[in-house]
Amino acid sequence: MGIIAWIIFGLIAGIIAKVIMPGKDPGGIIVTSIIGILGAVIGGWIGTQMGFGQVTGFNLASFIIAVAGAIILLILYRVIRK
Repeated sequence: MGIIAWIIFGLIAGIIAKVIMPGKDPGGIIVTSIIGILGAVIGGWIGTQMGFGQVTGFNLASFIIAVAGAIILLILYRVIRK
């Protein structure tokens, strides 16, 4: 998947992660979007390295991996900011 697709995918993953984990986060929508993009990329890379399969495009497995990565980064961000 190209970098532009990952950015779009990450934005969607960030929004979903924020819906799953509501709360007040410093930085607002911009930080949440960046966390979603980074979470999608990092989650895809880690998922591939751990053998969960290749992240090959817009499919359910790729989406779950991207959202999981965004949730993990959102948790880490909240822990660090406290």
